[in-house]
Amino acid sequence: MTDMLLGQALIEEATKKSGLIWVRGEGPARALWHVWHEGAAHVVGDGPGEQPLPQLVNGGTAEVTVRSKDKGGRLIAWTAAVRELEPHSEAWESAVAELKGKRLNAPDAEQMTERWARECRVLRLEPKDAGTELPEGSGAAAPLPTPATTRQPAPAALPRLLLKRKKKRG
Repeated sequence: MTDMLLGQALIEEATKKSGLIWVRGEGPARALWHVWHEGAAHVVGDGPGEQPLPQLVNGGTAEVTVRSKDKGGRLIAWTAAVRELEPHSEAWESAVAELKGKRLNAPDAEQMTERWARECRVLRLEPKDAGTELPEGSGAAAPLPTPATTRQPAPAALPRLLLKRKKKRG
């Protein structure tokens, strides 16, 4: 009983303090911003301008990995029951009030909650157990395919430009 309570307390404190959690539904894990509210992590997304919530289905489960805020390494992993909150329900309103305070750089801060109700999903990720063992290995994955690239040769003049700046400063 004590181990279970300690595990729940670790999940809550670690998740509250971490700015991001890594969530894996049926596909690759994604970093998601969240808030801890009423015993669960809450995320909003799947709408225009919001974070994607891939493979997270209502009634399903997800693996959540929490990183240490100071070192950035994995601190704890736990299994979550995924529940989608009905827009404008009491639970939805309560969670959205917390999420709204943490949402940075919203393009429409005044109408954000109405947009979330119309176009987004608010999910509650509730711990199903008191913590699991950390997975083996580093957890590193190959980057997702994207048309964006930074792998191009450096311009030939770049070293000369950098040396000129150092000489001017000195």
